[in-house]
Amino acid sequence: MIFRNRNKHSAPGFNVFKVQAGHPGVFVATADQAMAARQSSANRITWVRFCLALALIIGSIPNVTADDPKNGTTESAEQDGASDEPKISDEPKNSDEPKNSEVKADITDIELLMGPRALSRAFRQAARKATPATVTIQSYGQVNVMANQNPPASPNNPLDQNEPSTTPPVPDKNQLTGIGSGVIVSKEGMVITNNHVITGAKRVVVKLADETEVEATAVRGDVDSDVATLKINREGGFPAVELGDSDQLEIGDWVLAIGSPFRLEATVSAGIISAKNRVLRRINRGRLLQTDAAINPGNSGGPLIDLDGRAIAISTAIASRNGSYQGIGFAIPINQAKWIADELAEHGKVRRAAIGIRMAELNPKIAGKFKLPVGLGVLAYQITKNSAAERAGIQPLDVILEFAGEKVTKPGSFQEIVERKPVGSTQDIKIYRKGKEIMLKVELATLEDPTLQKNSDNETKKSDSSSDAPADK
Repeated sequence: MIFRNRNKHSAPGFNVFKVQAGHPGVFVATADQAMAARQSSANRITWVRFCLALALIIGSIPNVTADDPKNGTTESAEQDGASDEPKISDEPKNSDEPKNSEVKADITDIELLMGPRALSRAFRQAARKATPATVTIQSYGQVNVMANQNPPASPNNPLDQNEPSTTPPVPDKNQLTGIGSGVIVSKEGMVITNNHVITGAKRVVVKLADETEVEATAVRGDVDSDVATLKINREGGFPAVELGDSDQLEIGDWVLAIGSPFRLEATVSAGIISAKNRVLRRINRGRLLQTDAAINPGNSGGPLIDLDGRAIAISTAIASRNGSYQGIGFAIPINQAKWIADELAEHGKVRRAAIGIRMAELNPKIAGKFKLPVGLGVLAYQITKNSAAERAGIQPLDVILEFAGEKVTKPGSFQEIVERKPVGSTQDIKIYRKGKEIMLKVELATLEDPTLQKNSDNETKKSDSSSDAPADK
């Protein structure tokens, strides 16, 4: 078979090719053609060698930017910019050493990004970011704190004619009675701390990270949540911590606690989130985070931060038999603390919304009694007369599935969602009643709303007598 080259400008001897019989696709050329092919092949090899040599020369030239003030600084190194990053020396080495150096550098980079050194580096950077906003709170003249700190009086001596006074001394406003921690959450000088740190204080002084002391004003606290706010002022403002999202925390997440335990300022300890939704007897409102980061007396009010240096909680309490750290600490989630701080700053108190129902969790016992799925929602087993819930059409033994678009499964979480919504606002509520889902609207009232307190004495006694357990329907 004959193939003709359509290129009219081809060299002589390359116009005709024959395919050998029995070997399809194998081209056989004349002697002329073979010699021309060998020459062309030699030319191609020479060209390839030239390209390789040129590539090696170009690759050996450092990539220096035109505006680089330092000779020999490459663009990639300039972009990294980290002083503690490993660098490979540019000194000439023998042919075997570059490979070994590159391997060692790669291992170092991997350790910085993924190994144990990466965690250490994350701790260091997070602490460096949040420590300037962590402060020490000094409270003066707290009578109750003085009474609690004094040892109990010794038994009266019958030979002593002068009966000792049992009245504790009254401290003045210049007597230091308590030390805690706090965190600056705005450049304008809003500080969040614990209510028990500043309660009863005649004067509060904030000691900054640079050891500057500033007298606090607008000291306000909320007993139910143990959150308090202070206001400090100076020209130029203050370093403020970035706030995280405590709702996104999961058990096992790394956290750092910063504060002034035993008056040791700017102390950092590390741990994890051990549990969520913990309840303490002395904190009536809100669910707490549990952590094993070391929290001691003096840490109260200080921030619990994540590995990005963002405040995600406020340290508030410990579980201990000796008064010191034993691996169980508690912190107020920052979403809850910030909402309370905003209420205190704007209204001087915390306004909590309510709808007027008594709730029960659909655990296996209660769910089985009313033939409902376990964890379906929150059982509304008692409705307060003339309350927002009654006006909305909610009935006893309705199961609340969603409130304001959020799914609810526990009474505690439902309570938190309700109380953070604006008082007087109208919210959607989805309920389950007799096998059907129903959407209702409820206008939120406050806990102090008179409509929630209009029950007569007989009605109150009746509701109290029936509140121990839900009745059969």
